[in-house]
Amino acid sequence: MKRIFLIVMISLLGLASVFAQERPTHEIHAAMLYNFIKYVQWPDEGSGGDFVVGVIGEDDVYNTLKAWYDGKPKGSKKYVIKKLSSGSEAGSCHVVYIGKSKSRELENVVASTAGKSVLTVTDGNGLAHKGSCINFKVVDGRLKFELNQETVATSNLKVSGQLSSMAILI
Repeated sequence: MKRIFLIVMISLLGLASVFAQERPTHEIHAAMLYNFIKYVQWPDEGSGGDFVVGVIGEDDVYNTLKAWYDGKPKGSKKYVIKKLSSGSEAGSCHVVYIGKSKSRELENVVASTAGKSVLTVTDGNGLAHKGSCINFKVVDGRLKFELNQETVATSNLKVSGQLSSMAILI
């Protein structure tokens, strides 16, 4: 399982610049988001119901996630992909992706998810330092991600060592 994860993440991260020529960035972000979810534990993991992924500001990421994952099983839950119009709607989600064009919504998301187990994933400079759990970052032409360990801990989420080992730790 660890070996498969590492192969998937290395291929997604290590070859992101190559994929960017063949695959649109929104598809890479959607695939990586899905892989992040696999290696994070939520306190209500075993209960039934929906696993809600909210997207703010990136129609292409939203449409890709909706087409690829909406309605699919996630353990005893099923994926529901929702388009959010603002950060104030984020409190009902398990994951919130904030696209680059809506970076300013991070403050609203942080406020509406305080005390809740919500994984925030962003795509903007410095957003991991401002309270995002995971932030995409391009380093030397390659797509990488930052992991804010304090934000993850205060969100009552558990991140696998494999995911942490691939991240730029904040």
